[in-house]
Amino acid sequence: MGTKWRKMKLALGLNLCTYLPRTLEESPPALNSTERLSDVALLSPLNWPMTPTPSSHGLKLSRNSSKKSSKTCSICLTKMKEGGGHALFTAECSHSFHFHCIASNVKHGNQVCPVCRAKWKEIPMQHPPYLLHRLPTPRRVMNQGRGQPPEPSMFNDDEPLEQQLAFPGKSLKKMMELKIHPEVSSVPRAESREKFDVLVQLRAAGMVTAPLDLVTVLDISGSMAGTKLALLKRAMGFVIQNLGVNDRLSVIAFSSTARRLFPLTKMSDSGRHLALQAVNSLVANGGTNIAEGLRKGVKVMEERRDENPVASVILLSDGRDTYTMNNNQPDPNYKLLLPLSMHGRFQIPVHSFGFGSDHDASLMHSVSEVSGGTFSFIESEAVIQDALAQCIGGLLSVAVQELRLEIDGFSSDVCLGTIKAGSYSSLVGGDGRWGRVDIGDLYADEERDFLVSINIPAERRGDETEVLKMRCVYKDLLTKEVVTLESHVLKIQRPETVGEEEAVVVSIEVDRQRNRFLAAEAMVKARGLAEEGDLAAAVTVIQEFRQVLAETVSARSNDGFCVALDREMKEMQERMASRHVYEVSGRAYILSGLSSHSWQRATSRGESGDGSSFVQAYNYQTPSMVEMLNRSQATSYHRLIQPLLSYVSQPKPR
Repeated sequence: MGTKWRKMKLALGLNLCTYLPRTLEESPPALNSTERLSDVALLSPLNWPMTPTPSSHGLKLSRNSSKKSSKTCSICLTKMKEGGGHALFTAECSHSFHFHCIASNVKHGNQVCPVCRAKWKEIPMQHPPYLLHRLPTPRRVMNQGRGQPPEPSMFNDDEPLEQQLAFPGKSLKKMMELKIHPEVSSVPRAESREKFDVLVQLRAAGMVTAPLDLVTVLDISGSMAGTKLALLKRAMGFVIQNLGVNDRLSVIAFSSTARRLFPLTKMSDSGRHLALQAVNSLVANGGTNIAEGLRKGVKVMEERRDENPVASVILLSDGRDTYTMNNNQPDPNYKLLLPLSMHGRFQIPVHSFGFGSDHDASLMHSVSEVSGGTFSFIESEAVIQDALAQCIGGLLSVAVQELRLEIDGFSSDVCLGTIKAGSYSSLVGGDGRWGRVDIGDLYADEERDFLVSINIPAERRGDETEVLKMRCVYKDLLTKEVVTLESHVLKIQRPETVGEEEAVVVSIEVDRQRNRFLAAEAMVKARGLAEEGDLAAAVTVIQEFRQVLAETVSARSNDGFCVALDREMKEMQERMASRHVYEVSGRAYILSGLSSHSWQRATSRGESGDGSSFVQAYNYQTPSMVEMLNRSQATSYHRLIQPLLSYVSQPKPR
């Protein structure tokens, strides 16, 4: 964890920071040095510029806004307005809330102000029925059966969807692009080539805003208490506010046990209120039962009555499963946590996020790998929201589904050898006459690259050899129709002789992908050695790959991807400097990198020296991911944290 972030946390823990909440039209009195920054305060949207000024008690954050700024309910995060259809409640401490929001809080036993923690003598006793029967209480979330209605045996109570119409033949544009690059364009006529590489590039060219079914499985064990839980609530608030009215969300909270907070619910105004209040009610205690939380998340997806076109599960934890998985087993079968389809893969991706130094990176990576999701390593809880924002940006921009690449050998003399496809399922059949790669969903502007190795025979009849023909098959989200896009026939020129330079210089596009696959192989090998305790050998594997990488065509051309790849591999070396460093961050950093390169999808991993950067993007981030990430980083949380970081890092006068 970055030094500045640790200092900031220390300042918070020692009560050296005070905070003026944005709930009144006029500035409230400053908190004294004994008052703590509450969860709700961290959740509240601070949409004004912050300027740090020293005070007698530490740091006092003041706002430069006018006194006419609108009120905001600190529980549901939406604006309050007289005559807006909702009753308002103002407590004796002068903080104001929507009546239904604070009534729910009081009903759950919280008879103190959520912002300043002042004890109230007068509390709102009339409890309107608005959604209260559906909300969990903090205590009952972890103590099922003590006064709260039991969960239904079937999770088929999801909010119904309106009938979604398909528009046959009305697709606005071609949704996919397919390109082919041979490693060299010419091969001498009399020569045969073994293991000749052909690069296949697939790119989703357009975007359809398809509704999403999302289940978040959240760790609220005892280790999440304090700042972690506050930041997790804030991150979930960001997710809730950025889902569309046709997107549905369900939240599972787990510690020693797991409970569904609410069924799959549309993120309309009322749905957002429900979700925000439910998340805000969470408290941290108990152990860590990841398997139970994941099972309930999967159950929500499997038993829903209606289905949105896109579906995903997000799993977030900072600990190790202390209930289900036996950590003494040399190779626990984490795949048993997911029900598998007849093809051996769970059909809904689980994107897992492990943060801190004590999460089970191996478990979470395995769950994501078998389901088709990605694993992200959040080294500092300060960027939980950014990590989730990047993931949500992708899920909300799915362009095509059920994508499949089909390859045919065009000549009876051409034989397919292998297909390098990373984590995607691939198959070569018919004695090398055809091949297939199953890809699944693709986000808008995402690209997938595969290397097809073929054998090229000597040519006797002409000046070119017709080698391969390919097609991609996918489901158009707008028309609901299956679309097939055919490629041109790949032809290799066969002159009598080929110039020496032309014969050996490999296409940079092909070379770049070779390096990506070699890097992933090096990561797998190095991790295996590190798990066996031979860190020196693991470091050697990474160093040898870096030496090979430096001599490649793309690296010598200063290709940006290869420069970033070398920087990442160097970081992996440093995170294997000792057993302690590897256990704390090295394993998770390697697995998140492996997940990213194997799926060709952006993941979050590690943090930079100043704690502000956490993602190695390469070419994997899409515009939608970047836009959502920028939206997250532009929120008030970053304007609050950065002045704190600057202040606590400054030398104090003696």
